[in-house]
Amino acid sequence: MSARLADLRTALAGLDSTPGELVRVREEVPARYGVSARYARWAGAPAPPPTGPGPAVLFEQVTPESGAPSAVLMGLYGTRRRAAGLLGLTPAELPHHLRDAVASPLPPVHVEGAAAIRRTPCAPDLTTLPVPVLTDEDAGPYLTLGAVLATDPDTGVRNLSIHRMCVQGPDLLTIWMVPGRDLERAHQAALRRGESLPVAIHLGVAPAVLLASCCPTSLVPAGLDELAVAGALGGAPVELMPCRTVDTDCIAHAEYVLEGELLADTLPENPAGAAATPEFLGYQGRAHPALPVIRVTGITARPGAILQAVSGPGHEQSVLLGFGMEAAVLERLSRRGAPVSSVHCHTAGGGQLMAVVQWRRKRAAADDAGVRDHCRAILEEFRMIKLVVAVDDDVDPESDQDLWWAMATRLQADQDVVVLPDREGFPLDPTQSPLYSPTVSADGRTAKAVFDCTVPFAQRDRFRRPGFTRDAPPVPGPRLPDAPLPR
Repeated sequence: MSARLADLRTALAGLDSTPGELVRVREEVPARYGVSARYARWAGAPAPPPTGPGPAVLFEQVTPESGAPSAVLMGLYGTRRRAAGLLGLTPAELPHHLRDAVASPLPPVHVEGAAAIRRTPCAPDLTTLPVPVLTDEDAGPYLTLGAVLATDPDTGVRNLSIHRMCVQGPDLLTIWMVPGRDLERAHQAALRRGESLPVAIHLGVAPAVLLASCCPTSLVPAGLDELAVAGALGGAPVELMPCRTVDTDCIAHAEYVLEGELLADTLPENPAGAAATPEFLGYQGRAHPALPVIRVTGITARPGAILQAVSGPGHEQSVLLGFGMEAAVLERLSRRGAPVSSVHCHTAGGGQLMAVVQWRRKRAAADDAGVRDHCRAILEEFRMIKLVVAVDDDVDPESDQDLWWAMATRLQADQDVVVLPDREGFPLDPTQSPLYSPTVSADGRTAKAVFDCTVPFAQRDRFRRPGFTRDAPPVPGPRLPDAPLPR
């Protein structure tokens, strides 16, 4: 993997030279509430209003519950442009590169001896890590970007995925796993054998690794190692080394590695209340009454390690989730032969609920129905997607102004909105419940909709946008200021 992409800190070094992309906070701040309160200065709060675009913020002295201050990074993926730029790509290019990486994976390699990254063993005490507590309702400190690496004992297939993990004691974490996904299946396989599941939890990894770990199962097929996708995306194999206290591997360049065992035991996520921590859709999460437990057996860190986190109902988390979903939708539409230019899974929908699909220029009247047929197929095939907005190729999917303009001037609700009632959805959206809509049959069911903002083929000449030549001579007039005027 190239020097720029091999690890988190080389990515940060590239931002240091770009004004406004990285803010360094050098005064000491507490991990409990302090990090979130200060981060809100740049990107909103971890409670209403939701976070928005902002710089990456590196807090260089965050005080944990016990132990010495250390660094915490938030907001690295706080804009789509910066997230894609870390890989030398644009937001429109990144989903296509993810598709290519899935099609041509590059397996990880093991490193030993002099080639290995120096890692320092630490006491297996989570209270010494600067894990943030975001709000006064939270169940406790949460690992919000912990990438869990584990191998299914039945299949031998390795999985890397992000999970919500709450610190429950010096060596205990509870973990929320989406039912039916790879990590839960590996855990169940281990339990059937009467064993715990060895895991390595990574905090602070290379951009290619983190983006690959956020890809949905609809993009990464069963049996494919996300680390091989990360290697192809980053341009070189991900380097692995053995853990010290459990029988599994870890990513050599990770800032922190928490080694441990996923047990059969369970604990309440929040013994003292009903709240967990803010969710990516912008609402406070509900604590689970019983979650599986990870017992931490060892911690290693790179010298000067940086703990990476995201802030609750976050723009940043939505950016991370969106790129993988875009790649998955592009892949499905490509198989259907749909003439699509790009897909943008908007952060307003958590990178999951709202997909904007940009269509190539229509060639015949039959293309009008084709757009809607393909959009319906997206809603049927992707459980998470609730809304599809179809636009022409003269509309910029990354521009909210352009999207609202298309909604206002290229849509008539009586004929351009298609509703699919009572479909499988996503219960973290509070509208997806019979309490909100009596037309849905259960929690996690929803009405889905297509908003067709594409111009009818027969009327395309009535919807021409003006064009401006880039070669026009300059117009004399007052000189604009080089910097924004003071407010």
